[in-house]
Amino acid sequence: MLSTGLPQGAVPKLERPGPLRDRVYEALLELITTRALQPGQHLVESELAGHLGVSRQPVREALQRLNTEGWVDLRPAQGAFVHEPTDEEADQLLTVRTLLEAEAARLAAANAGSAGIAVLEELCAQGESAVAADDVDAAVALNARLHATIMELAGNAVLAELAGQVDRRVRWYYTPIARQRGRQSWIEHRELIAAIADRDQRRATELMREHTEHTRTSYHARRRS
Repeated sequence: MLSTGLPQGAVPKLERPGPLRDRVYEALLELITTRALQPGQHLVESELAGHLGVSRQPVREALQRLNTEGWVDLRPAQGAFVHEPTDEEADQLLTVRTLLEAEAARLAAANAGSAGIAVLEELCAQGESAVAADDVDAAVALNARLHATIMELAGNAVLAELAGQVDRRVRWYYTPIARQRGRQSWIEHRELIAAIADRDQRRATELMREHTEHTRTSYHARRRS
């Protein structure tokens, strides 16, 4: 375990090329999103710089940007801490996610072809395998890919852009309940894919709304436990 609480192997390699501050930002955001850096955790510039193999300046710049975007809290005389989302923040974000994804499911049912359905079915099979293997990280990543694919199949660029703005926070909230949702989440995915394949727009909308609502209620139940 690293001194900042990062599991060995959790620190991503900084991709090249690109401005260093952007690459450090992306690395830290990924660590926060996957909860390798936990909500409330103290972020020490020198330690993060050492783990990432950079100077403190790009780390400081990245933390300031993350603070502006609500991922990090900068506290006077205390330093930087991973933001701890309130129940209200989570509820608002997941409610918006339900609206966006329900419409995406309806449009996907109207527009998806056989190739798109095949992609969804393959992602679902991989997700089921990840759950069976208790590979939470893979299950979370595949869940995000499946929902992103449905958004692509919807064929609405504006809707996809809006969904992209909340995608990382959805992953952030979903990660701690992924094991709890487990197999049931992928059963719901199977039903949703079937509705899209049948071009049943109404059914696809209802199933997606129910599916995302289950995630919201599971998140709040975990917070209360």
